Amino acid sequence: MAQTSLLEYPCDFPIKILGHTQAGFAQAILEIVRRHDPDFDSASIELRASTRRKYLSVTCNVRATSREQLDGLYRELCDHPMVVMVL
Repeated sequence: MAQTSLLEYPCDFPIKILGHTQAGFAQAILEIVRRHDPDFDSASIELRASTRRKYLSVTCNVRATSREQLDGLYRELCDHPMVVMVL
């Protein structure tokens, strides 16, 4: 059975990445996102620290062009040692 997508490509797609607050986290995320969306505007990144500042969330609105692109982006983000969770 073929999988159908609920998304119509291309579209803007928000991804939230959670990691421990540490130097270089946001930059590492930006480098990964740019590999999958070369035109990504780094000025659009939203950063939010947890109440006790143990965690940092990075929200990126990427331009999704295909399911394969999003799958690859999620896979690379989830495999990164600084990343705790990707939503």
